[in-house]
Order: sequence, then structure tokens, then C-alpha cells
Amino acid sequence: MTGISNPVKTALVLPGGGARGAFQVGVLKALAELLPRGCPNPFPVISGTSAGAVNSVVLATRAQNLRIAIAELERVWGHFRCHHVYKTDHWTMLKSSLHWMTALVLGGLVVGMPKSLLDNSPLRKLLGDNVHFPRIRDAIEAGHLEAVAVTAAGYATARSTSFFEAHPEQQPWLRTRRLGKHTELNLDHLMASIAVPMVFPPVRIGNEYFGDGAMRQATPLSPAVHLGADRILVIGIRDETGGKEPDAPGEPPSFANIAGYMLDTLFMDGLYSDLERITRINDLLDAMPNEEVVVGERRLRPIDTMLIVPSEDLRLIAEKHRRELPFAIRTLLRGVGGKSPGENKLLSFLLFESAYTRELIHLGYRDAMAVKDQLLDFVTGASVPRLFAPTWIKRDLSAFSPD
Repeated sequence: MTGISNPVKTALVLPGGGARGAFQVGVLKALAELLPRGCPNPFPVISGTSAGAVNSVVLATRAQNLRIAIAELERVWGHFRCHHVYKTDHWTMLKSSLHWMTALVLGGLVVGMPKSLLDNSPLRKLLGDNVHFPRIRDAIEAGHLEAVAVTAAGYATARSTSFFEAHPEQQPWLRTRRLGKHTELNLDHLMASIAVPMVFPPVRIGNEYFGDGAMRQATPLSPAVHLGADRILVIGIRDETGGKEPDAPGEPPSFANIAGYMLDTLFMDGLYSDLERITRINDLLDAMPNEEVVVGERRLRPIDTMLIVPSEDLRLIAEKHRRELPFAIRTLLRGVGGKSPGENKLLSFLLFESAYTRELIHLGYRDAMAVKDQLLDFVTGASVPRLFAPTWIKRDLSAFSPD
């Protein structure tokens, strides 16, 4: 039997978000404390993208004991330094800057075009030393897990590919611009999923180069649905609603402002669109409970969803810890961002420093404990609402509700 005794197949979906992924660890830490000690992984299906893919794979490799898995995640995230993720020394940053400048001036002649802004080889070593991929197969065979998916975006095919490891009978899928591919996961799949465009280098898998999975993931809940989920717990990394319209014209957005905006869109906008689609389908199916709805060869079924997002603005938390960044990175951000408040958004994704990540872990823990009864009901298979989310999200996603 997979996880706790539960007739409902519950999936865990972890979107990307760079350093913001520490928030997900806090939520999962709270869940591990709510469940019985020694409880195995309660999620038959786990799906992750970018930083969420790292958390997903660690959970899958430690599926026999949820608390041990979370303790390992907390140990790594709670002791993060930027140099564990990308090279931050002055010489590397200087070489990178000179390479970009020379390549732009000469059109890529002589030195060739650079592959990325930052060198994330330290992260590859960290993951290679700490993630033991053969344990995924062991967890599946032991019944602690049914499937785990890691999503990356193919540059040649312009297609979102979810690489998943599961029982042999699990069928792959092919849809417009998205693909589910049955495979044995390895470090390349993980590095591809976290290869933020322009920031980290793309990774070759087979004959194609792949980058961050959020780039083409218009339907981030789709892998979990294809893998058989009846309900989906989503741990997001964005708290804020849209900003207010300014009272007067200000300065044009800086490069850092635009980059942070793009990352925010990359990691979260597809999730909210997908949640809206599921909410609309649920409303339609619940309106005709005695009828079976079949599209093609698929029978549509309602999907319960629970969304937990930060209760505080992560940009403000990141600003408090700005001085923790290595000097070379602070200089780079100041150079491309000036004093723009929008720089805080980019900072919140790149601040892989323990003071910041620990505060996000604590925030995730508190936010999960604030809804501990609903969270426990959701994971253990009790009766739950079709959608559990913060009020402003429920209002935005509801298709027919007048409030």
C-alpha cells in the first residue's frame, strides 16, 4: 500500500521558484509532523518543475519515511549559500562579464557566444552527491510511490516534456506542445528542469537541449492528472495579487525589474490558469452528477485541489537579507537594477542564502499549521471542498460563484 491508508490518489505538485522553493520545505515539514511518526510518503504521485523538481525527487528517493525526507531537504535548504548553487567568486564573475561584453561587440566571433550568465556546476555536484536516483525504483517497487515526474522544456521541439518514472504499465501521453515520457530519471533530467533560460546553461538529453520546465508548461497540473491523481496539493511560491496602478508616471522598468517579472510569470502564471481550467471543469461536472462525460477515450472526473501559498510578500523578506548575497552578485544586481523596487522580485529568486531560506522554511511551516486540519483531511482522503485556497484566489478562480 502506498503511503498512508487512503482510497484517494493524492498528488503533490511543486512549481519552480528558485530560492523561493524553501517555502515548500516548510509546508512539507508541517505535514510530516501532522502525520504519524514513521509514516511513508503519502503522495502516490509527485510532480515538480525547476526548484520544485529538486524537492520532488528528494521526496521520491526517501519515500519510505516522510520525516527523514523532509529532514534531508531542510538540512540542505537551511544551510544553502549562493556558492552551493552557482559560482560567485570575483574571477568567475569578471570572466563571465567580459565574455558577454566581447561576444556582443564581436557578434560571437573569436570567443563564441556564452551559454549562460551563471555557472551552476556547484549545484550539479551538490545534487550528484546527495540525490540517489536508484532509490526511486526501490520506492516504486516497495509501494511507497507510483510515479514521480520532472518537467523540462525542449528548445528544438518547443515542447514541454514531463520525464516520469513509474510502474511499467503507466502509459505516456502526447498532446499539443506537451509530452509525458516514461524513463529512468537521472541527474540530467533534474539539471535540465532547473536550467533557467539565460541564467543557467541548457542540458542535453538524447539529441535535444532542454531548459527550465516552466517555460513551456502552460498546464503544470497536467502531469499529475495524466498519472492518475484524484486530488492535487499544490504548494505555490507567490503571495501577492496584482500591483496597484501608479498615481503618477515613474521611471521605466530596469533590467532587474523586467527579469524578476519574467521569472514570476514563468513560474506561476501557468499554474493559476490551470487551476482556473480545473475549477471550470469541476463546476460543470458537479452540475450534472449523474452523467458520465467522455472526451475522446477519456472519462472526465472532478479533481479536488488545495493550494497553499505564502502569507507574506517574499520580496520584502528577500530585501531584509540583501546583504547576505556575495558582493559580486550584489554589484551585478545593483548594476542592472539600480534602486528599483522591482529588483526585489529578482532578488527573491536568486537569494540562495541560509538566513533567507530558513525564514521561508519557517513561513511555510506557519502557513501550513494555520490550515492544519484542512491539510490533514486533504492528504488522508477525508471529504474536502473541490477547491481550498486563499479567499482572493478562490474568488478569482471560481467560474460561476457570484462572490
